[in-house]
Amino acid sequence: MPTEIGPAPTSAEQPADTLLVVLVLLPPSETKAAGGDGPPVDLENLFLPELNPVRAKLGDALVDLARDVPASLDALDISRRQEHEVARNAELWSSPTVPALLRYTGVLYDALDVAGFRRAQLARAQQRLAVASALFGVVRGDDLIPAYRLSGGSALPAVASLRGLWRPALEPALATIDELVVDLRSGTYASLARTPGSVTVRVVTEDATGARKTVSHHNKAYKGRLAAVLATVPREPSTVGGLVSAARRAGLTVERTGERELELLTGL
Repeated sequence: MPTEIGPAPTSAEQPADTLLVVLVLLPPSETKAAGGDGPPVDLENLFLPELNPVRAKLGDALVDLARDVPASLDALDISRRQEHEVARNAELWSSPTVPALLRYTGVLYDALDVAGFRRAQLARAQQRLAVASALFGVVRGDDLIPAYRLSGGSALPAVASLRGLWRPALEPALATIDELVVDLRSGTYASLARTPGSVTVRVVTEDATGARKTVSHHNKAYKGRLAAVLATVPREPSTVGGLVSAARRAGLTVERTGERELELLTGL
């Protein structure tokens, strides 16, 4: 269960640079590990249970849609070779679960390398890492979830728009989080809910003249490496500057470019 922390100081009491604990908000992935050995998902046990009405609505919509395979393929923007994804959605409420950090796969999660964490590191990561989700809104790293297919850009016939459904519920819920959020989400998922006051990270490369540009190809890998550092460092940083210091000690080149804006420089 998430670590309990005391009430956050008011903005008048707390300097803008002071953190309580860190929550790193990761993007999800299209690809997900199959199977699991946990019980079917219990919405009441997920992070931010106030999101459960939206979760239930979307889950039921996915299950209903899965009865029509061609309609599912169209709504989810996947091909016939991916019909197994529709089958996953059909079994959403009854299929086995695993912790979210083991469910999502792909470049960012390969770089994060949760499987390589020691026991104490994994315990920290499960609490410090959360994953944005088109289906669940946001889940903690240790939340048990099933395999599913729903992207932030999907358009379900039963739902006008994911952003229109999520934003009124997810933004107030995220605003209750006492931790300082380090927002590593992609644009699609950031549009589902804004996180005012969060730390944002731009992955950049620098040319011979010193000019910088945003990196696209290696973006996920570098964010995964940064997330691994922030998730496992024994002592959580107490300032935004502390985030930078922790990353630098781990060999990453991170610079603070604004009050809550960081740039992560690649070695390209």
